[in-house]
Amino acid sequence: MSRTFAHIAAFVLDRPAADMPASALRCAAWLLLDTVGVAAAAGPMEAGIIARDTACALYGSADPALTARMMFDGRPVSLAGAGYAAATQIDNLDAHDGYNPCKGHIGVAAVAAFCALMQRAPEMTGPEALAHLVVGYEIAGRAGKALHATACDYHTSGAWNALGVAAMAARIRGHGPAMLREGLGIAEYHGPRSQMMREIASPTMLHDGSGWGTLAGLSAAVLAERGFTGAPAVTVEDAPEFWTDLGRDWLVEDQYIKPYPICRWAHGAIDAARDVVLAHKLGPGDIAHVQVNSFAEAVALFSGLPRTTSEAQYSLPFALAAYLVHGEIGLEQISGRGLVDADVIAMHRRIDVARAARHDATFPACRMADIRITTTDGRILASGDTHARGDRHRPLSEAEIAAKFTELAAPVLGPARGEALCQGLVGLTAPRSRLGDLAPLLLSPA
Repeated sequence: MSRTFAHIAAFVLDRPAADMPASALRCAAWLLLDTVGVAAAAGPMEAGIIARDTACALYGSADPALTARMMFDGRPVSLAGAGYAAATQIDNLDAHDGYNPCKGHIGVAAVAAFCALMQRAPEMTGPEALAHLVVGYEIAGRAGKALHATACDYHTSGAWNALGVAAMAARIRGHGPAMLREGLGIAEYHGPRSQMMREIASPTMLHDGSGWGTLAGLSAAVLAERGFTGAPAVTVEDAPEFWTDLGRDWLVEDQYIKPYPICRWAHGAIDAARDVVLAHKLGPGDIAHVQVNSFAEAVALFSGLPRTTSEAQYSLPFALAAYLVHGEIGLEQISGRGLVDADVIAMHRRIDVARAARHDATFPACRMADIRITTTDGRILASGDTHARGDRHRPLSEAEIAAKFTELAAPVLGPARGEALCQGLVGLTAPRSRLGDLAPLLLSPA
């Protein structure tokens, strides 16, 4: 067993909540709240319905010890099926957290798996539960950086967040180091190495591969329990430079939280427009033209008029047009009648997007853009280079995160259940809190 793996195993299996910074546990609680809100809002969407019905059809379990109920649905399926359904549901409302260095997302898989795994350990305290979640973030983030540094293409998050899921499952289910090693190897081998830019070019319900990543990670842990062996994870054992800071630097504290349910690559442009509109008190009728400059990946986002919610979430010009017309971007603007809003379509025609080398140079550490708005009275209003809100550089306040949760969850769960869930999830940092007390709020049908 390598020194690197021994270090990882000690962190995953033995690091107690008491030896983690309070700030890391608190971040985990707010990330959990944010992702659960996205899961609630995504429940009625077509992709979530299909994923849950498919889990019932394909991923059931005859073993009560490996059965879990699906989030905001209640039907029992296998542990892996419940994680797959929740992650696919969350993934299809692009409002969940992300990690800049990996150009992808951890919480979508970690929280989905966590909500399945917690059902087998109802007595765990809130801090213990948050420590498990922190482990998922810390392992997934480093696996993602290692894989991006060694793989030949840009792959979806499911390729690497599967390892965070497998590690979290090993910790919660009481695995030893040898079993953890097999589980990580199986998860890495079967994690979906799907090409992200294919989904960017033709947006669909595939999104970021995290449903399959969660399925692979949970399945890997169970396979390891049964004696199935896996090749050692290359991202773990052949990339020691990415693991030396494990347990010292806390990646869970470096996640971004999205203010809009849109691909993060578009957020710099939206926030640049927001700054100009608010500073100059512009309305839609004041805007004659918008020039956006951003990094190459943002420019590659879907440029046409979207026909589906998936296309709308991966479209910079449509999302920006929706913001300029409505002053907000929520599910209403990217679905149903929002896709055929005549005012948004007219604004879309006034937006041009171009690549800027200086914004390329800051990616993926930042999501930068600048805009110039030409007004109907001939003024040219420039934003300057703008960093997207929601990460350490421009953080959202806890009040803003709670408001986002309420906006997403309350229409589906009702105000009372939404408020109880908000208070309960944030309250998991309290020493005597119990995760099991939240099960009815998380698992009962919406």
